[in-house]
Amino acid sequence: MGDGGAAELREAHCLTGHADRVWSLAWNPSPGAGAGPVLASCGGDKAVRIWKRAADGAWQCTDVLEDTHNRTVRSCAWSPDGKLLATASFDSTTAIWEYSGGDFECVATLEGHENEVKSVSWSASGSLLATCSRDKSVWIWEMQPGNEFECVAVLQGHTQDVKMVQWHPILDILVSVSYDNSVRVWADDGDDEWHCVQTLTEAHNCGHSSTVWALSFNHKGDRMVTCRPRWNVGSPGFLWTVKFLHSKQVTQEVTDAIQLLFSDDHTLKIWDTSADLSRPKTGDGHESWRHLSTLTGYHGRTIFSAHCSSEDIIASGAGDDAICLFTEDKSSMVEGPLYRLLLKKEKAHDMDINCVRWCPQNPRMLASASDDGTVKLWELRGNALD
Repeated sequence: MGDGGAAELREAHCLTGHADRVWSLAWNPSPGAGAGPVLASCGGDKAVRIWKRAADGAWQCTDVLEDTHNRTVRSCAWSPDGKLLATASFDSTTAIWEYSGGDFECVATLEGHENEVKSVSWSASGSLLATCSRDKSVWIWEMQPGNEFECVAVLQGHTQDVKMVQWHPILDILVSVSYDNSVRVWADDGDDEWHCVQTLTEAHNCGHSSTVWALSFNHKGDRMVTCRPRWNVGSPGFLWTVKFLHSKQVTQEVTDAIQLLFSDDHTLKIWDTSADLSRPKTGDGHESWRHLSTLTGYHGRTIFSAHCSSEDIIASGAGDDAICLFTEDKSSMVEGPLYRLLLKKEKAHDMDINCVRWCPQNPRMLASASDDGTVKLWELRGNALD
């Protein structure tokens, strides 16, 4: 990285323009040859903003996507080729935007959920889109020629509000998390029928005891991380636990990936699989994911978001207005991989941090979004991986 000394998270830019809280962020994975990073943000002002870096290094809002959603825009996601942007709204719709001729155009509106759409995610191939809602369902949409979308599955299983969906970074496997405290793994059985192949709960899998807020994979795919801070009686603050799972026997394509899941019980848990995820199985007793280990003591309130960089540095953002960074402690492998706190940035924002995302083009640039209405860009400096 070029800078010596202890790791430091330095605020590089503060992006203003949203008139309400900022809920979600998405970096364009393929902004085009010669183009710099492109960031989308969305929030309570019903708008989506597109941010690009100018020639002088300053970040500017180049486009505002509005007048399509009539309520909060809760989630946004770029297609893998970077050509389409999906936005999910509390108005129960998902909009598909295409950048063409120097402007963004809404080319499709997906309807069907009974109420608020909380999250949207593209599959690795870009052919499938998943949405989830307060109506307790997960919908899978298949992209057709001409920017048409067909609903190919409605997944029922969660008993309460589904907070987020996320596709595996390589395979057509979908994970959903919910207000019902569970994590569900979904897969196609090969005959175009989608099934829940595993449910992670507190009772049976050392799962969460409260709402699971979010999830995020790193670029490979055999670990998942879930968050669960809890009160430690007699302690001045929360006890935060991170549980890790490590894969022993997975296919080469999915070695070493991490999935991050976050919960209202204030814990970050990491799960791991020893199964061949390319051949998901169903049936009683089938458990692809298993619990690994635990870390404690970092955030003081609910963890709303976390994300793993291509260098496997985990960032987390929470209701305590702080950002924490974690890296694997390679000196402690007796009982499996452990993580250590790299740094904690107190008062990173003035209010709750709803989203953190590493830039795919620059693994040392982190974006964060907050209830304070701002988006901040951070530079990680120092000996982060020593």
